This record gives sequence, structure tokens and C-alpha cells, in this order.
Amino acid sequence: MSAATHQGAVRLSVSIERSVSEAYAFLSCPENLPRWASGLARAVHKAGDEWVADTPEGPVTLRFAEPNARGVLDHAVTFPHGKTVYVPLRLVPKDEGCELVLTLFRRPEVSERQFAADAEWVMRDLGAAKRILESRAPRKA
Repeated sequence: MSAATHQGAVRLSVSIERSVSEAYAFLSCPENLPRWASGLARAVHKAGDEWVADTPEGPVTLRFAEPNARGVLDHAVTFPHGKTVYVPLRLVPKDEGCELVLTLFRRPEVSERQFAADAEWVMRDLGAAKRILESRAPRKA
């Protein structure tokens, strides 16, 4: 697992011993989010044409990148107060497996301490995705 810091952002990544296509099949399924993305959702459900996640801040709306063969898992999270946070998330081929990379941007209202805590939480979530995907038979929701 690694982290690379740039002005106002940190790139967090974990190596996964699964192909991009296998990892993408699991990670692109919104119903699987609560299994590995504890920082985002306790539960996810479809509401009309939108996905809604139950979070500590209340329900949030999720928009996901269109299905693709490039490993792009970007998503946008819209909070009840209307603010939207964009989350770049990618799978990059690496040897026999892949690298799962998330770029975490520091918003102006977030302290350095909170940003560091957010980055630690994201790393735990990426680690959970790795453990699930490297288990013998990751299943879809």
C-alpha cells in the first residue's frame, strides 16, 4: 500500500493480485460498496434512476462512471446539503494483477488533521477491497 502526496491531494493505492477485469467486475457493482467502502456507505440501494448510500451524514446520492473496459471507477457523491465530491478511482494493470488507485482531494474546509484521518480511512477501505478480491472467490452482491 502506498500514498503519494501532491498539493491539496493524496494518491492512495494498493496492489491487488487479481486481473483488472476481475477486480472491475466486483468493484463496479454498487451493491458491493458496503463490503469494502466503509468510509462511504453502510448500505446502498437503487432509488429510481439513482443510487443512494446510507452514510453517517445521512443519505447521499451516488453517480458512477459509465461501464468501461479501462478500469475507471470514478464516482460523485452528493450530500444532503447539495455539495458534490468527485472521487477519481482507477484500476491500473500491473504484472499479473492490478493497482487500485484513489485520488483524495483536500477540500478547503478540511483541516490537515482531518485530511490525514480521511486518507487513513481510505487506505483501510482499499485494504478491505484487496482482501476480498484476493480471497478465493469474491462474489457479487
